[in-house]
Amino acid sequence: MSDHTGEAPIRLLIADDHPIVRDGLSSMFASAPGFEVLGEASDGAAAVRLAQQLQPDVILLDLRMPGMDGLSAITELNRLGVTARVLVLTTYDTDTHVLPAIEAGATGYLLKDSPREELLRGARAAAKGESVLSPSVAARLMNRVRTPAPQLLSQRELEILELVAAGNTNRETAARLFITEATVKSHLLNIYAKLGVKDRAAAVTEAFNRRLLVPRAPDQS
Repeated sequence: MSDHTGEAPIRLLIADDHPIVRDGLSSMFASAPGFEVLGEASDGAAAVRLAQQLQPDVILLDLRMPGMDGLSAITELNRLGVTARVLVLTTYDTDTHVLPAIEAGATGYLLKDSPREELLRGARAAAKGESVLSPSVAARLMNRVRTPAPQLLSQRELEILELVAAGNTNRETAARLFITEATVKSHLLNIYAKLGVKDRAAAVTEAFNRRLLVPRAPDQS
């Protein structure tokens, strides 16, 4: 089957855990010229399975789904060598979702409440391998590029980490900062959580890797 331009239609797979959203997207694309909806998936695992079976051109993928989420699905599709372009459709436009999805291999990122024409245009562009970003997402990414990432650790947490890196114990760190040892421990736990580590040594290493701490130059005296 071909559309009125004589070109083969863009073949779609729609993956979303909300039936109403799936139905709405299916109806919209099925009624638009130049598209064919091959199937629907309600979670990431089904999306991966159907993508292998149906070989769509574009997968419209929600990020937040039960079981295997969208991010894991994108990673798995890449691992399996599935060539379909992934266009993320989500209600969220926060950095925490955008960057990992794009890094994992998504071709584009649109919000579900985008106008119909924007969704259709986005799917057409994704089929050609063009990057697609909704205006609000693009603005966030540009701001991210223009301005430094928000300070991950607070000033106090950095002070504590610097003292720990210099070999101070919790007690010595507390004494030098005029706070209690319990407060130092509490800050360290926050630091571990923010850096995704489990102990002091790993925290110091990760802080240097992320350039949160810089090695001090040896004293010239």
